[in-house]
Amino acid sequence: MRPVNPSRRTVLAATAAAGAATAGTAGTASASASTSASAAEESDAGAHPPATAQPPTRELRALLREIDPARIEATVRKLVSFGTRHTLSTQDDPARGIGAARDWILAEMRSYAATSGGRMTAELQSYVQEPAPRIPTATRITNVLATLRGSVTPERVYVVSGHYDSRVTDVMDATSDSPGADDDASGVAVAMELARVMARRRPAATIVFAAVAGEEQGLYGAAHMASRFKAAGTDVQAMFTNDIVGASRADDGTKDPYTIRLFAEGVPTSETPEQAATRRSVGGENDSPSRQLARFVRDTADNPATGMRVRVVHRRDRYRRGGDHIPFLEQGYPAARFTEPAEDFAHQHQDVRVEDGKQYGDLPEFCDFPFTARVARVNAAALWTLAQAPGAPREARILTAALTNSTQLVWARGAEPDLAGYEVVWRETTAPEWTHVIPVGDVTSHEVDLSKDNVFFGVRALNGTGLRSPVSFPSPQA
Repeated sequence: MRPVNPSRRTVLAATAAAGAATAGTAGTASASASTSASAAEESDAGAHPPATAQPPTRELRALLREIDPARIEATVRKLVSFGTRHTLSTQDDPARGIGAARDWILAEMRSYAATSGGRMTAELQSYVQEPAPRIPTATRITNVLATLRGSVTPERVYVVSGHYDSRVTDVMDATSDSPGADDDASGVAVAMELARVMARRRPAATIVFAAVAGEEQGLYGAAHMASRFKAAGTDVQAMFTNDIVGASRADDGTKDPYTIRLFAEGVPTSETPEQAATRRSVGGENDSPSRQLARFVRDTADNPATGMRVRVVHRRDRYRRGGDHIPFLEQGYPAARFTEPAEDFAHQHQDVRVEDGKQYGDLPEFCDFPFTARVARVNAAALWTLAQAPGAPREARILTAALTNSTQLVWARGAEPDLAGYEVVWRETTAPEWTHVIPVGDVTSHEVDLSKDNVFFGVRALNGTGLRSPVSFPSPQA
């Protein structure tokens, strides 16, 4: 039965009272209805946590403490030791080239899987790429995947990756030393460290830890992985790529070791003409699945437990650059990219050399391994909460048949056995973060005495332990 619809004034007063009564906890409004767009912008700048913020659980705090900067450093240095990891380099030398790196990553992933009680498996995912841009001859491209199967809803899948191939100034130079410490042994080290730490645990949903190849030649490995998931009908609910997450020093020498950028697109790459028409009519440019994913990362990982500030950048990627999240976006999966706060381009895509007294090249001495460990904690906080919480609500709709000053929301009930209910969230159309949360119970519809013409709404699910899903942005239904 739908809850009795209170007056507009009652909704606002109750929301404010709930926030005052439970300040500092998830699931309640943290501000009154008069919260302005400027206050929301302060929240985005880190002055106040979003209303949807989720403090880390005891289980998550224990997991975060296990992430080890020394192990991350050892992984980066081991990958550098293979000389070059160029996609076109040798694949059958046991000590040098991308093949040696591939085999070492697989062996490490299998060692983590051995501690999982059978829940984790590690495998190679290969295909032959026919000649294409930056691929002059048919070349085998191989991803290394470790899959930790969920114990409750294994059909829900979350992916974290880094790319293990490397390059120098000439993208076709497959023989020169190409250490690739920051770009992207650092991202591979993050994915591998998460696999090591999570292997002994039991997530509710499935997590895939991936080291992919072919990124520098054109995102080939990630494109193959994403297409395989799509062809199999896999329900990938989030994907993160970690690409260039190894250093905190910019090219001018300034350091920012406690910020990580998260690039998240607005208008979906896979948007259809019909979806575009709807978006133009009602808004939602800032409410794509990837933007909701980015908000979730802020909610769960921008806190003292990770020691990091997550700076969400409202772009798909940097200018003239692209990463392994893009093939997932092309397949319609929510995806985002982690990248260090300010890059030093002398240590990316460069021949190793000294020029005018300056050292060039992507060498491990320019990495900040405690920083990369904190990036891993950000990933871990988001991934583990995603995997333990319910999935984002499906079929969220705003009913628009009747022109009224209230808003009727409907959604489909999730299948999770520990599902406890839902919350409606809302914010001013000019606010970047959700500013209000209304608990509505275990229902599939709710009416709010606020006009859908004036604010944005969303719906999120929660389970019996209080973990919340990402928000689903409703589409109009006549």
